[in-house]
Order: sequence, then C-alpha cells, then structure tokens
Amino acid sequence: MTQTPEHQEHHPSFEGRIGVARSDITPPVGIYSRMWGCAQHDRAEGVHRNLMATALALEPTCDGEPLVLIQLDLGWWRLAEDELFVRSAVLETLGLDEARLVITLSHTHSGPSTSREQADRPGGEKIEPYLLQLREATIDVARRALASVAPARLTWTTGRCDLARNRDFLSPDGSGIACGYNPHVVADDTLLFGRVTDMQGTILATIVNYACHPTTLGGRNRLISPDYVGAMRETVETVTCDAPCLFLHGASAELAPREQYVADTDVADRNGRQLGYAALSALEGMLPAGTALRFEGVEDSGAPLASWRRVPHDVSTVLRVEQFAVDLPLKDELLPENLLSQLDTCSDRVELERLERMAALCRRFDHGRKAHIPVWLWQLGDAFLVFTPTEANSGFQTELRRKFTKFAVAVTNVANGYVGYVPPADTYDGGSYQSRISPFQPGCLERLTDACAAKVVQLMQIEQRPDKANSTEDVLPNKKETTDGHG
Repeated sequence: MTQTPEHQEHHPSFEGRIGVARSDITPPVGIYSRMWGCAQHDRAEGVHRNLMATALALEPTCDGEPLVLIQLDLGWWRLAEDELFVRSAVLETLGLDEARLVITLSHTHSGPSTSREQADRPGGEKIEPYLLQLREATIDVARRALASVAPARLTWTTGRCDLARNRDFLSPDGSGIACGYNPHVVADDTLLFGRVTDMQGTILATIVNYACHPTTLGGRNRLISPDYVGAMRETVETVTCDAPCLFLHGASAELAPREQYVADTDVADRNGRQLGYAALSALEGMLPAGTALRFEGVEDSGAPLASWRRVPHDVSTVLRVEQFAVDLPLKDELLPENLLSQLDTCSDRVELERLERMAALCRRFDHGRKAHIPVWLWQLGDAFLVFTPTEANSGFQTELRRKFTKFAVAVTNVANGYVGYVPPADTYDGGSYQSRISPFQPGCLERLTDACAAKVVQLMQIEQRPDKANSTEDVLPNKKETTDGHG
C-alpha cells in the first residue's frame, strides 16, 4: 500500500546538539520590589520560591554557530539600558551574533525591580548590585549550557490547560472594562510542550510554552516569587528526574488566571500545579523521539480494525535564524513631554506608578511617529520560535498557528527587552486596559502578525528548494532589515 502524509503522524522535531543549565537568581530580601500601584510596601520581606535562570543551547549536527535561549524569572525591563547591560555582556563574553541570543522573562509580577533609576526608593540601593549578580549568573548559565551540548532531539506536542482565562471583565455597574476574570469569553488554552532527549531517550530538559499572566499574587503579596511558574516547574521536574523545565511566556496580554491578585502563595502553587499536570499529560502522550505512527492496514476482527504501528522517522536537522524589525506607529498622545508634565504635578501614589511606567516606556522610542520593534525568528526543524519584546494578545499566536498547522509554533512575549502591549485593533473602542496603556495605534498587532507570517513563509520556501533540502545552512539577513508589516 502506498503511504501518504495522511497515513502517518509524527511530532514536530529537531535533531542537533543541545545543552541545558540552570542558575539561582533570587535577589536579596529587602530589595525594592513594588510592582503594583496598589501595593502598600516597597521592600521584599521574604521569598516564596527562589527565582531561576534556565538556559538552552542548540547547535547543528555539523559545524555551525550555536543558538542560546535563556529564561529568567523576572517581570519586565523598565529601562532598555538595564536590559542591554545584561544581554550585551552575554553577547560579548560568548562572542555570539545578536540574532543568536534570546533572553526572555517569565513576567512574574512578584519579582524585584531591575531599574537602576529607582535606586532612590526604599531598598533601591540593592538594585545595582543585584543587576551585577544577575549579569554574571546569566553569563555563567549560558556558558554551562554551551559546554554541555551533546547529540539530542527536541520534540514538540500540543496539550490543553484552562488555567488561562480572559481578563477583560465588563463591570456590571457600567463603569467600563476592568482587568480581571471574564467568564463570558473563551480563552486560548493551548499548551505547547517541548521534550529534549538524548539519543537513548533520556529526558534532558522540557519546555512549557503557555500564555497566562503570572499575576496570581497581587499588590498585597510581599514576597519574592516566580508566581505559578515555580510550582509548575517543580511538578514537571519531579516526574522527569529533575531535568530542567524552561518556561516560555506566550502571547498573554488579555489572559490571566481565574483566581489572581491574592497574597496567598498556596493559590499560586495550585495554579502552577494545574499547568504542570497539563504539561505532564502532554508528555505522557508523546511518541519516542525519532518515531512516527503509520497506518498499516485494516484487520478483520468482527469490526474492521484500523492498525497503526510505530515506525522509525527521520528527524529534521534544519537550524535557521532570522532577525528583523517591524515598524509600528505610535499614539500621538504618548509623547514624552506630555507625560513629563503630568509627572510633575501628580501626587497620587497609584497614578504616579502608572505614569512612571509609561514615561520609561516612551523613552525607548525615538521622537518619530513609528517604533522599530525587533523580532527574532528561529527555525528548529519542524518548529518556529517567535520572540518579541511586546506583550501581544493571544491572537498573535493563534493566527500564526492557524497559518502553519504542520509546524509547532512557539510565541514568546517579553523577549530581549520590553516595549508594551500590542492589542487587536477591534479592542481599542472598548476601552480595555491593554488598549488604553498601549503605546501603539490600532492595527499594530495585525501588522506584527503579517510580518512574522511572511518571514515564516520565506523560510519555508528555502526549505522547499532542492539545493537546500535538509540543509543546516543558517539564513542571517541584514540586522537592520525592516518591514512595514504587510509582507
């Protein structure tokens, strides 16, 4: 019988050389950690769970430059200079091209400040020493991941978890949209799970790509915490013999846990276990690396039985990178001079926190009417990893996955910097929190999605060229390449 793709099923996979490492990046108790405008404290008073840095290094099977992916249990970068203080040191120390390093944050809202401009706050004197510690730990974890690379396979599967819920709640009193659980809108529940195994099948690391704001713990919490990510990791790693689990925070601008903004760390742990159990369920359903299910025929047993059997499957060794920028127009009312005048006259603690965040965000952009938003696109065999410094809505990932159903598509927010929310155009009139504080005009999410989809298509076309079949050649365009988002 002639086999067709419909008669065979396999997991999206990559084969190369892969290494993993972890470091503890927990800050000192007493550091400035006021992440919420409603918080009544300034200094962290303890630690719920330690914060971690996890690094994954990937190399082609033959000669070639590595890729390094580092996940830090931190919230967001207030200043571009502080983010570059860490990332540039890793690039320089390891001699990496900028396209080959991504440092992504878990986006916990219970972490320390990493902004040196807040040194005058209570506990602010600990920020710069912590940044120095963080920089050295990040360099160290990247070095150890690179030193540990060995032949391995990265295999992906899709699971489901309903921890994430829509958080645009229309207040019953008609006062507008509040940022909290909305039971009337179905949220994206996709969990993309990655498993790294050596050539004997032993699990070396796992990856959980999931879109849900780590906001279980709110302004009343006074402890340093990775939020739900900590218990999720513990749950997965307990089953995988302590193989490090790397969390990639997906496109979650409008997604968050149903129960959130609490001070009870047990709730954060419960949320984390829910995601961890879902990840383990996905893991248990995976085929061994390098195998596929193939239809073998129909066996008559009273009922006609469709017989599927495991067979060997060739794993892709393609490893490519693209780095480009997308021009996104900015809102006219968010000019720095307008914000500065409001800061000078503001005396409300909550409003001051909001204005300071917006002023810091706007300083990242030049005084033009557009922002050049960088994007990192990695192709690892049958998977595409998309990294941006935005907080994009889940439509960004669902649309890319809809367009490229034969591939695993992992979208990660808050990667290599932070530039703010990018919501869909149709949410601006409704007055959602994300659209109100976004620095971008309506239509920018759609521009970003189109631009990323066009780049994926370009890489797929390279794959289809006969002279590039199963190639490990990297495609590195001009770093200054910019697109208007319309392909």
